[in-house]
Amino acid sequence: MLDFQLSVQPQTERRLKKILSQVQNTEAFALNIIAYQVSELQKGILNLRLELDDFERKYNMTSAEFHQSFSDGRLEDEADFMIWAGLYEMLCQNQVQLSELR
Repeated sequence: MLDFQLSVQPQTERRLKKILSQVQNTEAFALNIIAYQVSELQKGILNLRLELDDFERKYNMTSAEFHQSFSDGRLEDEADFMIWAGLYEMLCQNQVQLSELR
């Protein structure tokens, strides 16, 4: 069994306790929270990939190739490149988080 503490505001604590007092199957409840987070990460990854596809078509290179060149300083700090780099880094972070939840 897992025992943990959360630091939340009193109103949030009261509401959460109310929810937990009505939960009959805590295992299913916890699994549903994890499934929800997985689903949100998957949606985020899909949306990021769609945005990255636009940059990849526009500049005719993969995001991984771009990011390596950008990180190495071979590309200038254009607005598009700053956005592209940020989106790619968010994608990588989401993918790591998703793999940790599976």
